[in-house]
Amino acid sequence: MNHFLENSVVPILVKIGNNVVLVAVRNGIAFTLPFIIAGSLFLIIANLPIPGWSAWLGDYATLLSIPVQATFGAIGLIAAIGISYNLARHYALDGLSCVCITVAVFLLSQLDDHYQVNVNNFGASGLFSAIILSVLTVYIVRFFIVRKLYIKMPEGVPPAVLQSFVSLAPACVCLGLIWFVRVVLNFDINAFFTLMLSPLVNGLDTLPGMLMLVGLISLLWCCGIHGTNVLSGITSPIFLTFIAENTQAYLAHQPIPHINAEGFYTIFICSGGSGATMGLVLAMLLSKSRYYKSVGRISFGPALFCINEPVIFGVPMVFNPLMMIPLIATPMVICTCSWLLMSFGIIGKPVLQVPWTMPPILNAYFATGGNIPAAIWSGCMVVISTVIYFPFFKMLEKKQLIEEKAEMQRTQSRLSEHA
Repeated sequence: MNHFLENSVVPILVKIGNNVVLVAVRNGIAFTLPFIIAGSLFLIIANLPIPGWSAWLGDYATLLSIPVQATFGAIGLIAAIGISYNLARHYALDGLSCVCITVAVFLLSQLDDHYQVNVNNFGASGLFSAIILSVLTVYIVRFFIVRKLYIKMPEGVPPAVLQSFVSLAPACVCLGLIWFVRVVLNFDINAFFTLMLSPLVNGLDTLPGMLMLVGLISLLWCCGIHGTNVLSGITSPIFLTFIAENTQAYLAHQPIPHINAEGFYTIFICSGGSGATMGLVLAMLLSKSRYYKSVGRISFGPALFCINEPVIFGVPMVFNPLMMIPLIATPMVICTCSWLLMSFGIIGKPVLQVPWTMPPILNAYFATGGNIPAAIWSGCMVVISTVIYFPFFKMLEKKQLIEEKAEMQRTQSRLSEHA
């Protein structure tokens, strides 16, 4: 099994994860996180679960929600800038020129039937078109630059002026292409991209889809590969769209539409990091083995902030057949429980994006807009993790104790020989 994973499955998944476009998308989407978290902070302040807080704020509660519209309402545009810049930098192109062309192309693609820019598509609804158009723009620019199909200027021309003329031809082609499609053909680019990606979006909005994703991420971790990073280029745009829609619904006091929004995986599945390893860390802290107790002490701090590399590589869990079982099973069990609890309205759904390093209980409380049952469930997740990991860890510990005892006997034997 290990041989099959290492030689057949892992190389394919690593190749997908290292794809130039997916890496650019992943890094470009990361550009939106500071804005989303900043907007979420304003929303948290406006909706603190304190009796009389909203009445005390009065009209300021509405004013505090304005930055939310300005941040969540621009994630599509910000993502287009970030993706274009990262992809241009990979191909050693002028990042600023590519970004400017991408922004112009994105704006042109978001025209409504009256040929006015529809600012409503600057947010989550325009995210998919932002991804595809930014990639398309950079590759068109690269086509012209590689083949030197641009206006050449004499020596001595200032670099800024020279770059503007270099960008002129690809800019005209990009804008002309989008103008023809959107204006002449009256083809709704944004609606088309949304429709094309709807099967993937719909799949990841279900429990089976989420379980498949969680299982695949955990399987990659079993092979020593950061599964979240490998697949985030595909999943992040979708989950980011979901959290933006959840936030808008929360602001409008409407039912929250999505469970599998950004933050669901980190907060309501991965207590202590991917694989929900917090329970394993607690088990190691109580271990009779000197080695595992040391690993537990080293891992506890990072695990509180959802960093589990010390556990994954310290136990180790990589290509460890015994620990692969709970590493895959634990997050899938917790995922199912979290999803069902949210589906039946027992705990709140994620409506705000909080830093992924926020400790358990606190992260669930703030991500759900102050939902106390969600915070309690976050603590229960740690208990479930401990229950699942504990019997497997005890088997691992038993073997380690035998090795430590044998090592101690060898050490004492060597000391007695030198005495």
